[in-house]
Amino acid sequence: MAPTTAPTSKDELLHAAAREYKTLHDALKGLNETHLTRVWLARWSVKDIVAHISGWHREMIPALERMALGERPFAPGAGYEDVDAWNARFTAARTAASVTEVLLELDRSHEAFMRAAAGVPAARYEPGKTAWRIVDLNSAHHYKEHGDQIRAWRASQGV
Repeated sequence: MAPTTAPTSKDELLHAAAREYKTLHDALKGLNETHLTRVWLARWSVKDIVAHISGWHREMIPALERMALGERPFAPGAGYEDVDAWNARFTAARTAASVTEVLLELDRSHEAFMRAAAGVPAARYEPGKTAWRIVDLNSAHHYKEHGDQIRAWRASQGV
């Protein structure tokens, strides 16, 4: 069972990310290619959801790597305020990819993201601060949000 309080340390945050990743993976189990490509969340299918999660991983890995070196995570002027545009970019980039490629990329990007997150010194992880927000929003929080959506959709469809 997931803890009722938000993670407050680097270790807790990384453990929450690993736990929610497994839960997200469980939500994907048993879905076939038809299920994975059926659009049901606005304009998105499960494949699109997975592609956008991987896109955020890939986008945030360099920020975490810079933080591990003691640098600022983002270049001056870099911004992620228009989340919808970034999400559209991430899903569009994987439109032609097969379901298998997108699912494998999720595993690879999660592994690389977690490795980059682990490399950031614990002192940089304080709730609400940049490292904590990058990791939480692009792992545990993200996995739970979309895992819950997928489980609800599956239940509504009897899938």
